[in-house]
Amino acid sequence: MTDKSSSFRGRVTLALTMTAVVVGIAGYAFRDRIAAGLSLSEPAQANVAAPEPNQVRGITISVVPAARREVIETLPVTGTLVAREEIMVGPELDGLRITDILVEEGDWVEKGQTLARLSRDTIDTLLAQNTANAARAQAAIAQQKAQLQQALAQHTEAQASVERARTLIKTGATSQEVLDQRERAVKVAAAQVTANEEAVAAAEADAAQTKANRDELEVRLARTDIKAPEAGIISARSARLGAIVLSANTEPLFRIVKDGAIDLDAEVPESALPRIAPGLPVAVTPAGFDKPVAAKVRLVGANVERATRLARVAVALPADERLRPGAYGRGIIEIARHEGVALPQSAVQFTPEGAIVLVVEGEIVRRREVKTGLKGEGYVEIVEGVKQGESVVARAGGFLRDGDRVTPVPLTEEKGGV
Repeated sequence: MTDKSSSFRGRVTLALTMTAVVVGIAGYAFRDRIAAGLSLSEPAQANVAAPEPNQVRGITISVVPAARREVIETLPVTGTLVAREEIMVGPELDGLRITDILVEEGDWVEKGQTLARLSRDTIDTLLAQNTANAARAQAAIAQQKAQLQQALAQHTEAQASVERARTLIKTGATSQEVLDQRERAVKVAAAQVTANEEAVAAAEADAAQTKANRDELEVRLARTDIKAPEAGIISARSARLGAIVLSANTEPLFRIVKDGAIDLDAEVPESALPRIAPGLPVAVTPAGFDKPVAAKVRLVGANVERATRLARVAVALPADERLRPGAYGRGIIEIARHEGVALPQSAVQFTPEGAIVLVVEGEIVRRREVKTGLKGEGYVEIVEGVKQGESVVARAGGFLRDGDRVTPVPLTEEKGGV
């Protein structure tokens, strides 16, 4: 009984399998008739051509031509706006009170312009005393000169008396004693002249000292006007009315940005430092500016920070009243520019062995090693390996190999890629 059941099940399975095959063949025939445009009622034509084998066709790939263009290599930097040279203005006198403040932050000042004034009452009093002392000194000089003239006259008269005595002694009209007295009188008169000359010199020295004191007072008086040593912009003011100034204070009364010159204090990586030199153009956009301003590299730092491996670069900004020290700024340094054959960066693969591109010759991909130059604005300069006009795979991916067959399609801006 068991053998008969197994035989029956086998015959049923074989029948079902043959039925499925027949249905499948009928389905394929149905599909082929529909694809050929035949109705189900039309008989199949015996002369219908057999389907051609599938032709090998490459994948569609976007290509770009190697074209000449100007490649500009740039380096973005960020930093802070700083005064190129900041002048600290403080008092040169101690213990005086600020009576006037004539400028505010942001004001432009000229060289020698008065910024603030200090009280001058004490100095005015000393000047008045000095004027009186100078008058006394001049009177003393006049008095000593008069006494000198008197002593000179007495000396002259004594010398004349000696000459007369010498003449008379030859004739016996006078004695030797008289001559000796008159000679002693000459010596006394000469000593008096010398004493008076020294007195005049002393009086003149006193007058000179008084004059020197006055000069000092006038210098101090001039210093009560705190003036700008150079032209520039007032960047900070700590002076306050009524405050007593002390030259020992560390905080200056005013800070001046000399000539209003502002720099962008930026940092650059050490790898780019050898290619940066003074004079390179820089497009700087300070915070709040809607357009960049044209600037130039003024100074390249001599040291590299060990911790950050960055070096400082000073970028000279043009004169602009909107620039403020301490503001943030970003810049783009133009390292170099050159015109040559270039490709989009996406078309170039950079490997440890070097740069390669995939050139499409007809419909065949060819792998080429190339030598690159400048890189910037999304393009890479090709120095060697690709000629102008050759088609290159726009996005050189790893799915393509040398010798692959492709269908090249020129890349357009609307496509924007492969």
